[in-house]
Amino acid sequence: MSETDVLHIAQMAIMITFKLSAPILIVSLVIGVVISLFQAVTSVQEMTLSFVPKLAGIAIVIVMSGSWMLQQLTGFATELFTMIPRLVNGG
Repeated sequence: MSETDVLHIAQMAIMITFKLSAPILIVSLVIGVVISLFQAVTSVQEMTLSFVPKLAGIAIVIVMSGSWMLQQLTGFATELFTMIPRLVNGG
């Protein structure tokens, strides 16, 4: 296994991490900004007001994109397992 192989695997792992976490983080960010604007306009400073909508939004995103996330993970794992013979043999 060469350095380029290790770097390629690390790059693939980072990219799959970004692809899987992006929908959840974007939804959480958007909901957080909207709730913060609402709290600033109405002067309501309740902590659960921001937590519960974020939790619901994240749950909806996971339900809607869960199968896509699972396909991405299984594709990544399959690619890693198919690379094993080439990495062990060195070519």
